Amino acid sequence: MTDAAERAILDLLAPRTGTICPSDAARAVDPDGWRDRMDEVRAAARRLVAAGKVEITQKGEVVDPDTARGPIRIRRVR
Repeated sequence: MTDAAERAILDLLAPRTGTICPSDAARAVDPDGWRDRMDEVRAAARRLVAAGKVEITQKGEVVDPDTARGPIRIRRVR
């Protein structure tokens, strides 16, 4: 799931100018068991933040993925 989650995040963001919800990527990888994949998708998003490929936001503001709590969104680095 790890590589698949990272690919799903990047693939979903490629045609967009906005953000995605982590659940979008989880659904892309595992449509039936996506809820069980949410922690893995969030971890993949953190790795992509560390690689400088995406940002994690809350209420439109970039947040530290290691301290963010609650709903997040993922976007390409601006």
